[in-house]
Amino acid sequence: MTTPSAKGRGSGVSAPATASAPDTAPGSDTVPAAAPDQTDPAPGRRRWLILAVASAAQFLAVLDMIAVNIAFPAIGADFSSASTADLSWVLNAYTIVLAALLVPAGRLADAIGGRRSFLTGIALFGLASLACGAAPGLGTLIAARVVQGVAAAVLVPTSLSLALPAFPARERATAVGVWTAVSAVAASSGPVAGGLLAATDWRLIFLVNPPVVLAAWVAGLRLLPRTGPVRGQRRRLDPLGTLLVLLATGSLTTSCVEAADWGYGAPATLGFLAAGLVLGALAVAHVRRHPDPVVDPALFRTRAFTAAALGLLSYFLAYASLLLAATLLFTGAWGWSTVSAGLAVTPWPLTVLVVSMLSGRIVRVLGERTAAITGGLCFVAGPMWWLLLAGGDGTHYAVELMPGLVLAGLGAGLYQPVMFAAAGLLPARQLSLGSGVLMMSRQGGSALGVAALVMITGGAARPGLDALRAGWVFTAVTAALAAVAGTALRTRVRTEPGEVRTAEVGEATAEVGEARTGQGEETRTGQGGGNGSGAAPIRRCGTDPIRHH
Repeated sequence: MTTPSAKGRGSGVSAPATASAPDTAPGSDTVPAAAPDQTDPAPGRRRWLILAVASAAQFLAVLDMIAVNIAFPAIGADFSSASTADLSWVLNAYTIVLAALLVPAGRLADAIGGRRSFLTGIALFGLASLACGAAPGLGTLIAARVVQGVAAAVLVPTSLSLALPAFPARERATAVGVWTAVSAVAASSGPVAGGLLAATDWRLIFLVNPPVVLAAWVAGLRLLPRTGPVRGQRRRLDPLGTLLVLLATGSLTTSCVEAADWGYGAPATLGFLAAGLVLGALAVAHVRRHPDPVVDPALFRTRAFTAAALGLLSYFLAYASLLLAATLLFTGAWGWSTVSAGLAVTPWPLTVLVVSMLSGRIVRVLGERTAAITGGLCFVAGPMWWLLLAGGDGTHYAVELMPGLVLAGLGAGLYQPVMFAAAGLLPARQLSLGSGVLMMSRQGGSALGVAALVMITGGAARPGLDALRAGWVFTAVTAALAAVAGTALRTRVRTEPGEVRTAEVGEATAEVGEARTGQGEETRTGQGGGNGSGAAPIRRCGTDPIRHH
């Protein structure tokens, strides 16, 4: 039988699609028509070009955050009359706004279409970068950084939600590995680029963005698939839920980010923390009652997605605290210069880069769950190595520290691609929202990890080795929790009436999804050469139709 015409994600045009012969199971019925909003992986080179455009947004968001941190002293020299507390908002405004808006921005992208959201976000990021570079005063610079944070919140989850559907399931781990590798490149080049540009003029850090933005915008206009909400499913607005999520996330992030400056027991820190917890509780109560909430609780019925969200939160607690601990060890306990410290950390992102590029092949050999567990345990091994061997004055860096950095890089390169790819387990109408939730886990974990390490070390600029050892224990424990979360990975995908989604992160052939019909049926999607265009309802017959390869 033939399906109704479907809009191909790869081409952005309507074309007839025939139902591929699914891999049937005992008791299966006939194959129904594919969903009108069914989208296929992009053909040929196009999917890699889509990934390149999407990754450009990720690169800019990460690079800008790190480079500005390096340039902070130069910015302070230009605005010498401002206090350190005021100057800190050049950094914190971006971080807080980005974390607070990730989920609402993901919901918006699902409602209006990822392509439109991406193009709007990247254009706004370029304009905000120009405003930062031309800012005549500190207030203008902070305001422009707020707009940059808004733009980055739109870009980051949308970039992943546009890239994932362009690839067949068997290539998604590779695609997310490349996407993760781009972050590693930005993280490793950020300190060097920030230092070099700030040595000339810190404004150049922002002014190098617009040419990249322009190129990405033009390429996105030509390449990105036209996407929109699922046909026949009108989304209701949820302004109250959006406001509650925004204020709760913003309050909690502000408490974490500012705690070191304000003091952990300061009224402002505790006030923001309490407000965030209360608003978070109100947000949870609200989304459970609203017919179409900003965060659908059904997201977390997918066990693998919930595990990914919690695992990434734990992982980035470990990631951020370990990175800060390494910096404090090099510049504080060992007294190295900032440049030397930046070079000393380089083995970590370089290892992430190499492993991430190979992650697709590794996942096909090990499987998603084993790759995630192995990655988490490798990350645990990094701080454990330091606990056993690190000390002295850095004379034996190659033996004492570098192996721990390489182990952490191995862990990051294995763990992140699998966990971020869990967004692909969600129905099409929630892909950007799910990506936003995972990104919020990243941002929230990073903010909490830094705050936790600062608390453990007492906020000292040059903490002693004993204090750093306590931080490494914290890092090892949180990384171990991330590894535990990896054990819950599953390869089932939820589908909703009227849509079909491919399920597996690294699967090469048929995938199975559970239909949320409440009638105890499941649907199997047959890839048929990667197009996933046919689905057949399979009645339960005591046999699990999921096939592991």
